[in-house]
Amino acid sequence: MKLSKKVALILVLAFLVTIAGGCGGSKPAPAPAPAPAPEKPKEILIGANFELSGNVATFGISAVNAIEMAFAEINAGGGVNGIPLKLVKVDNKSDTGEATNVATKLITQDKVVALLGPVTSTNVLGAVPVATQYKVPLITPTGTNPKITVDDSGKTREWAFRTCFIDPFQGFVGANFAINTLKAKTAAIFIEKNSDYAKGLAEVFEKTFTEKGGKIVAKEYFVTEDKDFRATLTKIKAANPDVLYVPSYYEQDGLIAKQARELGYTKPIVGADGWDSEKLLQIAGAKALQEVYFTNHYSPQDTDPKLVKFVENYKAKYGSVPDALAALGYDAAYILADAIKRAGAPEPAKIKDALAATKGFVGVTGSVSIDDKHNPVKGAVIITFDKDGKQIFKEKVNP
Repeated sequence: MKLSKKVALILVLAFLVTIAGGCGGSKPAPAPAPAPAPEKPKEILIGANFELSGNVATFGISAVNAIEMAFAEINAGGGVNGIPLKLVKVDNKSDTGEATNVATKLITQDKVVALLGPVTSTNVLGAVPVATQYKVPLITPTGTNPKITVDDSGKTREWAFRTCFIDPFQGFVGANFAINTLKAKTAAIFIEKNSDYAKGLAEVFEKTFTEKGGKIVAKEYFVTEDKDFRATLTKIKAANPDVLYVPSYYEQDGLIAKQARELGYTKPIVGADGWDSEKLLQIAGAKALQEVYFTNHYSPQDTDPKLVKFVENYKAKYGSVPDALAALGYDAAYILADAIKRAGAPEPAKIKDALAATKGFVGVTGSVSIDDKHNPVKGAVIITFDKDGKQIFKEKVNP
């Protein structure tokens, strides 16, 4: 069938239009709609890897109590950037291997964006490699061993932080107090040989004490499981030191003080923050704690208004005076919240960078600035005991 000229012309024109369109003559397709903004998380998960049972359980419980109190306060004020904090706490049972396992679980299963804890230096050192492997920031409120934040080559560990002063400062303060305030010329050191905390403190105390003109007349060792220290304490007493330095934790400290006094050693005993526990008096008895002094992070007798409020709130909530572990846990919680706020998002890498940039944060244990080794620049206090075994603030030492 023949087409009319008019129909043929129309078909030719339609064909040409189709070709022109295929060669790009048509208008470009509209741009795709932008991807929706990521949904704001309902809560920010923070892992708590603490010693809630075992031989330093009072430390872990104090720290966690204060962290939970801090999180409750922060959430009552609207959370961090409008998102509530949630603490996921797991007991590491005061065991280094378990501390490693807990860190792994919190990161890989619970999906936390930051870790708080553990308490003891040895347990923290067990958790730091896990935080480093998975690139999640870890803050210990209380681990004082320098190796937590700096490796053997002197390089800062990128994902590890602390909010307490380090052992060299604490050992330095203890040695200076022994020489300058106690007028000691000789000292004995009793060291828990399977504790990184004790060994680090003892090393710095000995170095500082001898550099200041003092003499170490005895250096003895024990292990964590020991309960009877009398044979070694008899040797120490025979050396007749002006002061005995015992940088351990309260379970051992209390027994050592008690047994030393029973053996007739009446001279001063100096320790570190591991002595700070309400259980110490129960273990040692008030009489054994006379002429005992220890370096610490804060004193609940300090009259700073921020600290007074913290002590009042803690006593009202838990029925006891907060120890240094509680104060440090409280500060660590607020420092982490502040870092998350400044990071702008609850993402581990951003939180890590914000933590490293912390300057002049005012907490209950003083003003905190994080240095290039991820350690805080802050002061220390000396604590002693009255005739009833209650703590007394002795003096404050600034860096």
